[in-house]
Amino acid sequence: MLPEELLTEKRISLDDPVNSKKKVLERLAELLTVEGSPPRSEQIYEKLLERERLGSTGLSQGVALPHARVQGLREPRGALLRLRQPVDFDALDGTPVDLVFGLLVPQEATEEHLALLAELAQFFADDQLSSKMRRVGSALEVLQLLYPAPLPNAASNHS
Repeated sequence: MLPEELLTEKRISLDDPVNSKKKVLERLAELLTVEGSPPRSEQIYEKLLERERLGSTGLSQGVALPHARVQGLREPRGALLRLRQPVDFDALDGTPVDLVFGLLVPQEATEEHLALLAELAQFFADDQLSSKMRRVGSALEVLQLLYPAPLPNAASNHS
């Protein structure tokens, strides 16, 4: 399960007008920046770009998961872009990308980084969930898809 504080409404942009891979990474860096708290937007952009140079984070079916480990970050932080128009992201299947989840984790969080990436990749690989993500009308609906409410009485203990 994704950490609850990973994504907030403020870090979700639906129907974003960016139109290139570079602008996607710049926009993610803006969204991933927390005022008064390191790292700065430029540092985040550089880290995302550095990772992207190692190989595209474009997966398949229109999804990309740009990610980086960042010095000075205390908690994992995520941002989501749903693009107005798909952009070429050098994805594994060659499909232009319209759903982009940016992920930052603390520099030392290697295992956590891999676990979060795996969970996000699994979420976006689900055609139904990705399809719903492409149709939601608000950031709150995005959060409801990523963090489904527990079933009533799921936590209650029947003796």
